[in-house]
Amino acid sequence: MTAALRLRIVGLGGSLAPRSTSLAALDRVLAAARGAGAATERFAVADLDAPPYRPGRTPPPAIERLCAAVRDGAAMVWSSPLYHGSISGTFKNAIDWLEVLAERGEPYLDGKLVGLVATGAGDHALQAINSMEFMVRALRALACPLVVPVARAATVFGDDGAILDPEIAADLDRLGVLLVGGARTLALGAAFERRLQGPHAAAANVPSAASGPVDGR
Repeated sequence: MTAALRLRIVGLGGSLAPRSTSLAALDRVLAAARGAGAATERFAVADLDAPPYRPGRTPPPAIERLCAAVRDGAAMVWSSPLYHGSISGTFKNAIDWLEVLAERGEPYLDGKLVGLVATGAGDHALQAINSMEFMVRALRALACPLVVPVARAATVFGDDGAILDPEIAADLDRLGVLLVGGARTLALGAAFERRLQGPHAAAANVPSAASGPVDGR
């Protein structure tokens, strides 16, 4: 594969639990993306050790690394546990810190593809996916049509993170492959459009971040 088409997929997820099923699921998707020819970078929320997001607060180094990777990446994978009908607080805080990207080039995740995974102790992991889909749109990104909600995750993942359910494993693999293919299509389409429009198109078409933040201050 040529360097121009070797895309980078950025994964964000996990929890503060010692054995995080959402992190194990994220790792599986990223492995499939690498198998499809992409480079990957993983950010576990536990490793970010990020303070609560506050407008104007200086981002800590781990958040700066996350934001730089997201800005330069072609697509993302989000993987959160289901906590009380939604995503976890630590995962939401990491997403809130992406407000840093509001005025760094194309704002937020503009035009990027995001794959969504959630794990739950019961049968309602899709509720976390629903929450993430709203967040994807707010960040001007595109949600991958295939989502992977993992119900009764304690029975799906072994103590070592191995996936015991072949259907779930296949879905996570499929998501990784679809992300790479979709991101490559978007990248090629954007490059072709820039060639058609000329050298000044990129500056003319970037939406202004002054149109408003993702959330209220």
